[in-house]
This record gives sequence, C-alpha cells and structure tokens, in this order.
Amino acid sequence: MTIDAAQQQVDEWIRTIGVRYFSELTNMAILTEEVGELARIMARTYGDQSFKKSDLGRDLGDEMADVLWVLICLANQTGVNLTEAFERNMAKKTQRDADRHAANEKLRDRDAG
Repeated sequence: MTIDAAQQQVDEWIRTIGVRYFSELTNMAILTEEVGELARIMARTYGDQSFKKSDLGRDLGDEMADVLWVLICLANQTGVNLTEAFERNMAKKTQRDADRHAANEKLRDRDAG
C-alpha cells in the first residue's frame, strides 16, 4: 500500500463509518495519547520497566498503526500530502546528513560493540 492509498483509505473510512473527523485539536490530543501507549510498550519490551497486567497482550505493531492512523487523519484534515511531504523530508535529510552520521564516532563505536 502506498502512503497516498492509506490517506485515501482512511478518508473513505471516516466518511462512511466514522461519520466525520474529530477536530484537529482533538486528533492532536489523540495522537499524543497513542504515542504514549506506544512508548509504554517500547519501555517495557526494550527498556528497563517490567510489564504490568494491563500491558500484557498489547501488540507493538497495532500501537504503531494507531499512531499512523491518527497522523494520517491529521494530514487529511490539514491538506498535507504525506507522500510529497515524506519525499521532501527524505531529500532534506539526505542533503543535510550526507556525512554527518558516518562521521559520528558514537554510531561507529556502537556497531563495533
């Protein structure tokens, strides 16, 4: 699936099942909540925190998809074409960071460890 197709699919779902988009500010709050849920699972899976009973059974991919869903909603609401924005962002990063990461000793040392 392309990013464009995902934006279209979310928009179609909102119009046919979801009734309407939540307001942009509501969706921003929901995005923050979803990122928090993702962070919670990451901290327990890859970090030092232990799982609580309420965390068991949570799916990392599903939490990431929740974040993506709300981000796509916000893009649709604000007229952002995520494909174009992502392509511009990749070009910016590629130009800006062409040598930056390769010259970072911290990154090289980590790979050696």
